[in-house]
Amino acid sequence: MSDRESNGPPKRASSSAYPEAVDRLIAEFSRLPGIGRRSAERLAFHLLKADTPSAMRLAKAVEDLKKTVRHCEHCFTLCDGTLCPICASPKRDRTRVLVVEQPKDLIALEQTGMYRGLYHVLMGRLSPLEGVGPDSLTIDHLLDRLDHPDKFAPPGGAATPIEEVILGLNPTLEGDGTALHLAQELGKRTVSVSRLARGLPTGAQLEYANTAVLADAIEGRQRMG
Repeated sequence: MSDRESNGPPKRASSSAYPEAVDRLIAEFSRLPGIGRRSAERLAFHLLKADTPSAMRLAKAVEDLKKTVRHCEHCFTLCDGTLCPICASPKRDRTRVLVVEQPKDLIALEQTGMYRGLYHVLMGRLSPLEGVGPDSLTIDHLLDRLDHPDKFAPPGGAATPIEEVILGLNPTLEGDGTALHLAQELGKRTVSVSRLARGLPTGAQLEYANTAVLADAIEGRQRMG
């Protein structure tokens, strides 16, 4: 019996000139958002040229990311424990909750130092065309925080009913649709609902503002004097 008959069909030669390990690394980098084939190759060759400890630190950072980072049980932002520092802090105003789409939005707002209440991260926004409905977000968890404040008391603290929900969603078609859905659900409860101010940013000129920005600015105008 020939080798072809005993071993089955001959294996097709790889179309890549790279070693298998390099090819796999390039393929994994290519799966990252915004990373094409050429960018993935540059990243892979950067690691090849780097010293072993540097490459291993990257590998360890990725491993620790997947093993230790999780979502806060109360607000769903990223943390390395059961609760994030904001939800665990007894110094925050627990009567207010600011709703955002993603953890990065929470971080941007927190860096201003202007808000001292709690947050709630939806982990997305409604997008019917992409198959993202209310069940895909953390809306039910938000409503649970309103209906059962005793379940979300800080460690060693007392339960505090939420009095105001601030909608801090992105001013996009999907963000506005999500805000409308939330407003309808929150309207069934005895809680005040507001949204972040929108309109002309400081330093902007009217001639360069689009129609939507101008409409928001007119609607959200403030009294002077």
